[in-house]
This record gives sequence, C-alpha cells and structure tokens, in this order.
Amino acid sequence: MLVLDRDTGTWSDRMVRELPQLLAPADLLVLNDTRVVAARLRGVKPSGGRVEVLLERPCAECEALVQLRASKPIRPGLGITTAGGVLEVLEREDDLWRVRVPESVLEFFDRWGEVPLPPYIDRAPDASDRQRYQTVFARERGAVAAPTASLHFDEALLGAVAARGVETAFVTLHVGAGTFQPVRAEHIDEHVMHAERVTVSADTCDAVARVRARGGRIVAVGTTVVRALESAALQAAADGAAALEPWSGETRLFIRPGFRFQVIDALLTNFHLPESTLLMLVCAFAGREPVLRAYRHAVAAEYRFFSYGDAMFIARALAAGPQRGAD
Repeated sequence: MLVLDRDTGTWSDRMVRELPQLLAPADLLVLNDTRVVAARLRGVKPSGGRVEVLLERPCAECEALVQLRASKPIRPGLGITTAGGVLEVLEREDDLWRVRVPESVLEFFDRWGEVPLPPYIDRAPDASDRQRYQTVFARERGAVAAPTASLHFDEALLGAVAARGVETAFVTLHVGAGTFQPVRAEHIDEHVMHAERVTVSADTCDAVARVRARGGRIVAVGTTVVRALESAALQAAADGAAALEPWSGETRLFIRPGFRFQVIDALLTNFHLPESTLLMLVCAFAGREPVLRAYRHAVAAEYRFFSYGDAMFIARALAAGPQRGAD
C-alpha cells in the first residue's frame, strides 16, 4: 500500500494490514456494499452470429440497458437466443441498448450469466468467481464489477479496524461497466458518464454527522464511495439542506481537478489507468502532480495495478513512518 500525504506530497511504502494504524478512533470508514451480478451473457443471432451481452443496469422489471458486442451491426427488433431464452433488442440509447429479457433482470442474469471478470484475466470464469469477485460485505445486488478497493478487506482487517475504535458505515453504488471507460473526448467536459444507481441511507448520514461533530475524518474506501457521498451532498445542497441527507437516485457525477469535495477527508483506492475518470478523481482529491509523482514511484517499485492490484491511501495527518519525497 502506497501512502500519500495530501499536504506534503510525500509518500511511504506500507502494507494494507497497517491501515488501522493510519486511522484514528474518531474516524469513519465508509464502504460500498454492492454485490456483483453474473452480468455477462453469451447469445446468438438468428443468422448464427455470436453476441456478447454485458449488463449495464436494469431499467424496468424485465428491461435493461446493456452493451452488445457482435461482428456485424445490431438492429432494433433483433432476437438474441441465450441459454435462458430469447433476449429482444428494443432500441439504442447512446452507446447502450435497451433490451427485454424473459424474467426479472437480476434473476435472469444471475441464473444464466457469468461473472464479468476484468479483461486482463485471461481465463474463463468458474463457479468460485461468484464468491471470490465479491467483497466480504457484499449484499445489495446490482453491480457489474466489484468495488475493488474493498477487495483488500477480509474479516481480520475489518476486526482490526473495529478494535481500533473506528466506526464503519455503508453506501450502495452499483458499479456499471461505463465507470471504466477511458475518456475519448478531446475535451474532458464532453465526456458523459453512464448513470449508476446510488443509495445513501439515513444511518450513514447520521454516522457522518456524528463523526464530524467529534472531529473525525470520513474515509472513503474506493472511488465509488466518493462518488456516492459527494453526489448525495450535491443533491442535499440543491435541496437547500445544511448537512448530508439520505438520498437514492442515479448519478453521473464526473469528478475531475477543480471539484470541491464536501464529505470525504481520506481515500483508499487501487491504482488506475491513464486517461481514466478514476485517475482524474484521484488527481482532483490529492493534486495532479503529487499523484503522478507517486504513480511514477509505484511503477518503479512494481506495484500491481488493476482490480486485483495494490492499494493507495491518501490522507492528511498520517501516522509517523519513513517518508519519501518526489522522484
């Protein structure tokens, strides 16, 4: 785990098991409790051509927005035969397709689909991936990818956090495949995020208020938690509220440098790819140059990137330890 100080831009090389030492008893650790659906489905067109279906999100009981990949163009009205029945293509919505499935969307994909492992894992998913590609606290079905910063947590680490006296709270953001799309627009203001469903509960809002009152920090585990909390804060401000309020809805929040964070004080996240909205979020939080200097160190030190990779903890007032400056 690379630990970056937001104030000084210095970093240190640590281990994830040391995270509790970097937290104070007054802090609040916020986690995303979304659960990954078996979101990838194989099908064939009437012509015999193969189609890959990747669930983006349900939009009605038996309708969903999906990505469709085929060797030839897809058209509305097409029937795609899958192991669970015929999937009907209804219409195009931007770069996604609205489709109708034979039963409730989540039930259909969980029954007939496979876990959408990251593309750099060069093997077919197996039955064990339905559990391994989940966080230990996953409970709300709806994501097509795991909130990967949370994959670092096992029961032992959660126990050590609790033993430190740190509170935990949960939000739900159902991760969509669009989260990982690179920014292809020439100007970043032209990039449009896919909508993702979010729930921030009253219990979590109360926990944030309680921790704020005692001077603790709000520590987000993963960029999804950042986007959930900051989306709820923006909605609360739009409603004229003076504090974070419970909220459930869809977010397209694109956080990039210049964004004013209202909720989070520290962030645990994995290492992200160039030109990704996720890396832009991290740069918005900790500063572009300090983050890129830390990334250069991570590359030189052979940190692992991607979903099953290593972690980065970004905060102020870090615990004492050997620090390194810019390369």
